[in-house]
Amino acid sequence: MTYLITPLIILATFVAIFMFVPAKTLAQFIRTYLPPVLMAAGAALMLVRVPAAGAGVVLLGVVLWRSFRKPGPKKKANSNKRFSTLRTAGVEMEINHKTGEMNGVVLVGKFEGRELNKMSETELTALLTEVSEDGQTLELLNTYLDGRFASGRENAQTDGSAGQAGAPSAGPMGEEEAYEVLGLSFGASAAQVRKAHRRLIKSVQPDGGGSVFLAAKINEAKDVLLRSHS
Repeated sequence: MTYLITPLIILATFVAIFMFVPAKTLAQFIRTYLPPVLMAAGAALMLVRVPAAGAGVVLLGVVLWRSFRKPGPKKKANSNKRFSTLRTAGVEMEINHKTGEMNGVVLVGKFEGRELNKMSETELTALLTEVSEDGQTLELLNTYLDGRFASGRENAQTDGSAGQAGAPSAGPMGEEEAYEVLGLSFGASAAQVRKAHRRLIKSVQPDGGGSVFLAAKINEAKDVLLRSHS
């Protein structure tokens, strides 16, 4: 009976793991532990005089172990992304690093789910009115309008000048948000943080007609990430 009980216990263990463990964690668990478990189970079967089945299980474990150890294509560590991402309560905006163009998605209200580039100037003006109490969203939309329409800032000042003097803070920026703002992968070096900051800040400097809000966000992201390296 022993040679039957052991496989049943192993099977029950794996069923429980599949039911309750998240998929990503499960995949890592399988890569790490399945091959040695199979090899151990095969050895146990051979010890209880089931050599053919035991050898087969051991062989399967060895094949999986060799397969999981094969290196995949190398990825560039800490490579820059093509976009920076900024979120407020009302919009999620992306800035293309190469062109400086902005696009985003409305997160709340009548236009929720709409892509900004697919909205008319009339709709965007209505959106500005709708978010006029949200200084950060208003400032980000004003910057977007400046890039898309020559009259963008003029319309924004008429419909929601409250965002021009500086948007209120939404609380301390976390590391994850800081990486997104600078368009960097997690774990970027201090040198990469400084380089990304220099590249982005040039395009949003308020003295050059850029955005106070964007410049503040980019500066804050740099400070957050450099603190994590100190």
